[in-house]
Amino acid sequence: MPAGVVVILNIFVQSKELDRVTKKLLALPEVKDLYEVTGEYDIVAMIETKDIATFRAFIKDKILAIEGIRSTVSAVILYTHKKDGKPVS
Repeated sequence: MPAGVVVILNIFVQSKELDRVTKKLLALPEVKDLYEVTGEYDIVAMIETKDIATFRAFIKDKILAIEGIRSTVSAVILYTHKKDGKPVS
């Protein structure tokens, strides 16, 4: 399990800006995985930062600064029970 804070970040994007927003997100080292999805959100990103204060700054200074992102919903991972098909002990 990585040290620090791991967050599932659901991102709402203006539809015409999807490709541009995706390219901007790909360039951020905190973004470990990036998915374009169906459903309520447009993009889901797995984010890793060293602590919650760093995550807060990341959202304010990097994510919300990307033109075309309308809003985000975050879920901080508290504990991992299973990863890559195997239980985590």
